[in-house]
Amino acid sequence: MKKLISFFIVLVLIFWGMAAVQAESHNYYNRVDKVFDWGTSTTKVIINLGETINNEMVDWNTFEVYVRRSDPRLEDSFLEEGQRKIEAAYVSDSKGEKLDSGEFLTLELEVGPGLSLDSALNYVSDQGGNNWIDVKYTISQLKDIETETGTLSGIEITELNKIFRPQIEKFVTGSSFYNDSINGEIDLTYAAYEPEVKDITKKSLIVWLHGGGEGGTDPTIPLAANKSVNFASEEIQDIYDGAYVLVPQTPTRWMHPGANEGDFEHLPPDSGENGRPYTSKYTKALMNLIDNYVKSNMGIDRDRIYVGGCSNGGFMTVRLGIDYPDYFAALYPVCHGMTYEYLTDEDINKLVDQNIWFVSAATDSVLPAPSFTIPLYDRLIKEGAQNVHLSYPKRVIDTSGKYVTENGKPYEYNGHWSWIYVYNNDLSNEINGKNTYLQNWLSNQELEE
Repeated sequence: MKKLISFFIVLVLIFWGMAAVQAESHNYYNRVDKVFDWGTSTTKVIINLGETINNEMVDWNTFEVYVRRSDPRLEDSFLEEGQRKIEAAYVSDSKGEKLDSGEFLTLELEVGPGLSLDSALNYVSDQGGNNWIDVKYTISQLKDIETETGTLSGIEITELNKIFRPQIEKFVTGSSFYNDSINGEIDLTYAAYEPEVKDITKKSLIVWLHGGGEGGTDPTIPLAANKSVNFASEEIQDIYDGAYVLVPQTPTRWMHPGANEGDFEHLPPDSGENGRPYTSKYTKALMNLIDNYVKSNMGIDRDRIYVGGCSNGGFMTVRLGIDYPDYFAALYPVCHGMTYEYLTDEDINKLVDQNIWFVSAATDSVLPAPSFTIPLYDRLIKEGAQNVHLSYPKRVIDTSGKYVTENGKPYEYNGHWSWIYVYNNDLSNEINGKNTYLQNWLSNQELEE
């Protein structure tokens, strides 16, 4: 009898241990990343507690959140670690949507342009620019949670289950191959968005070309490092009554000079080697990608294709305007890197009749407007351009009202980041007697017969 009782106790202990291990395995977390003006930040961690709770059982200091950031591209991969500030806590589903009761708890975390612990990316200039990095969270319980079935205590969670990036997940990704007779075989990657509202009316195509820090082979980087995902936002899509969005990615930089750079006699001997090219090895490959995308999407209106880009992408926007003057309905180069002195009279003649909106900030020290944007704009106006415009803000500041300095002034970004105003449609000019915003202007441009 004693042996039977002992055996029963052993079985109970075994099953209890198995149940404990199983319960512990339920404690994982999901993560939500959001793209802001400054890049991508982790806004939420969502923990699975394995038991049903309600909002009265928890508050913002039930748990603490610690993060360690590292970049495997670096010899010393460690970047930083520290505690994230929790701003709210509530019961939710697995994606962070609020519920009255459930097994998931969402912890909303502080984010901001002046922070770094929140960033899901890291920029390394000699390692290809921006990239996703290793971000490891440790979520530790500070206060017991009294549930209907018992007490939850001592929980520590380090297992990541899934990352949600809702803005980026609207896009599909792909690649495009082109055999350039001068520059050889070229593979480009891209991200693309199709408008949700589809009818018999054909839609515009917005093409966006990233800056020098977003090259590579992961086409989510141009969406995440800046804010080009915003072209797929409801606010921007409403302006166009639905628009396709195409975000190509180069493996290096759009300002990678072509193999024929030295064939142009009007250029200085060091053009292309001084970081200021006239040509790009990717021009034909990029145009091949764009044109094939248009051909494969019959819902695109060929008379309403708009191309723009920032910095390196601004350079390529100008380059495409010169090489394919009859293809795009409008250009919107932002802090572009095309050297004005390299442009010929023939180049100017190809641009003068096009619809163009230039953007650059007065505080841009990377590609100063007086050396790049303004001379080209002034020349086109002098030559009689009828639909060429310029936005030249004094500086680049937060316009949301959410991010301010200690003295209450709007947070100021790097002066090179004037693309922020483009994504948010914050730029306007008086055109034909009306105050007109850039995206609204773009949406009304069409190729002339």
